[in-house]
Amino acid sequence: MYRILSVVDGTGWGGTKFQVYHLARVLSKLGVEVQMALNVNYKDMMEKLKPYGVIFKPFEEWYRHRRYNPANYYRLWKIIKEGDYDFVIANSPHTLDYLSVVYRFLRKRPKLIIVKRTGRRSNPISIKLKYSIGDVIVCVSQSVKEVMEESGIPSHKLRVIYSGIDMEKFKPMREVRNKLRRELGIPENAFVFINVANWNPPVKAQDLLIQAFARLECKDCFLVMAGYDTDKEGKKLAQSLGLGDRFLGLGFREDINLLLNMADSYVLSSYLEGLPNALVQAMAVGLVCIATDTFGATEVIQEGYNGFLVSRGSVDQLAKAMEKVYRMEEREREEVGRRAITSAQRFSVENTAKGYLELFRELS
Repeated sequence: MYRILSVVDGTGWGGTKFQVYHLARVLSKLGVEVQMALNVNYKDMMEKLKPYGVIFKPFEEWYRHRRYNPANYYRLWKIIKEGDYDFVIANSPHTLDYLSVVYRFLRKRPKLIIVKRTGRRSNPISIKLKYSIGDVIVCVSQSVKEVMEESGIPSHKLRVIYSGIDMEKFKPMREVRNKLRRELGIPENAFVFINVANWNPPVKAQDLLIQAFARLECKDCFLVMAGYDTDKEGKKLAQSLGLGDRFLGLGFREDINLLLNMADSYVLSSYLEGLPNALVQAMAVGLVCIATDTFGATEVIQEGYNGFLVSRGSVDQLAKAMEKVYRMEEREREEVGRRAITSAQRFSVENTAKGYLELFRELS
């Protein structure tokens, strides 16, 4: 079987880190020898993957300008030089920064797989100096692939492997609904919208979502946000708009699957995504989802069939879609939710791992 080195930078949790974790976990279970080069302080990732036999290779010392520390590059170079890897996976732009330098000093270069996770267009310098060293660029959606082709990457170097979610974890569990609502102080008969993302308005547009929610004439509606700093910045904005206790910013949470089952509707307000994993998780739970027409979301949502699409950056359209979902008959919401569950099934992490195994065979 194959030996791979998955390279991840920084600490904390977000979409990229969860994808790295799940892929390493499933590939290990399938017999791939997974090693991970990571930050020396990333204990959370080490603890989560320890049961799966992943071997850890700390290389990055944490501080603000860590990418300017030559020792980080040297440690990563030494790991790859001595590791006899079949494949190295660059999981983020910062890991590609490291690898685009390190690879120039390696005599024996394992096949390099670069993962492109967002629709953000890379500048010509990055394309020439960084992405050009990759043997294959994995795009997490067809939309991202099209952006990379437009940026000048030859199509033969691009592959689409959709990001996957843990279907065993994200499934309907409506029995937790009322218990969790009581814990959060939300009435059982309230209508709850939810958004899951670390606070990042220039990308995730949570500020627009809060503004849209403030327009709803619905005193029985609540908006819940989970993710780093939603309990600080999100709450501050909500208070300024007079939302009071109808807005809950919960900060980082481990129990996202339970929170989704507590809610009635998921709202993705992002300007930019690659494949929005939280949206797929919400669909797998059976929520009626509203999403902006950003990268990846248009490949998941079929307007009016398994969810609803609105234009990016439009507070007005977000508010109207939320009101529409709130006023839908319960039977109609349940039908859309059932279709959403069916649609989400193809985005399993097992299918993602299968895609990587096929890629490994192709490159061998």
